[in-house]
Amino acid sequence: MAYDYEYFKKAVYDLTKIDLNAYKEKQMKRRIDTLISKNKVVGYDNYVNVLKTDTARFEEFVNYLTINVSEFYRNVDQWQLLDKEIFPELIQRYGKNLKIWSAACSTGDEPYSLVMALSRHVPINQIKIYATDLDKQVIAKAKVGLYAEKSLAGVPADLKKKFFTKVGPSYQISDEIKNRVEFKEHNLLKDTYPTDFHLIVCRNVLIYFTEEAKDEVFRKFQKSLKPGGYLFIGSTEQIINHKEVGFERKNSFFYQRPM
Repeated sequence: MAYDYEYFKKAVYDLTKIDLNAYKEKQMKRRIDTLISKNKVVGYDNYVNVLKTDTARFEEFVNYLTINVSEFYRNVDQWQLLDKEIFPELIQRYGKNLKIWSAACSTGDEPYSLVMALSRHVPINQIKIYATDLDKQVIAKAKVGLYAEKSLAGVPADLKKKFFTKVGPSYQISDEIKNRVEFKEHNLLKDTYPTDFHLIVCRNVLIYFTEEAKDEVFRKFQKSLKPGGYLFIGSTEQIINHKEVGFERKNSFFYQRPM
């Protein structure tokens, strides 16, 4: 039997329910081949056996696969737009109990940023952010809430002073912020989507997906939003066929489900 990449994709799906067919093949295969080589394993079949028997290597693989690049207030100008236009519009329309989903939330920088940003408009004890990611390792890291200084570069000075404590070279986010976020595992390509959100934030993740997978995810996000709700995407992304998948374009990074 030839243990090729097609075999590997099926084996990975059986093990993890992660569908590698939804990712750009050349890019993802290169990443996986690099990891296999780093682990000094020869052949996809042998690496699959490693994943089945070595919990640490399995966790490493999932973490490597779910590309985790994150920082607080990433692309600050977009967060300023959220603060000055989007939040006020949503609060005016729906009130202060906004339902917000941070999808593919990585190490927690994004949902915690949402809590801090929204705290300028709403009492903090009224805020609840639903945050999901495929990778339980990064969710565990998010729950710890300890970050390198460079991750905090975009945090407004007053919020950094209010909500972070320096611990050695790192910064610990306050329990006051952590308590406002509920973390759960979720696979955007496989699991059922939660519904009735006023805002969904999913940034710099779908660039790794095929066009077909992107379309499916955007359509599901559209159905997960209330009419008038917004999808906030990353600076490297755009929804070219936004009308076809049910959105109106507010600007480059915010797309609205029509009322």
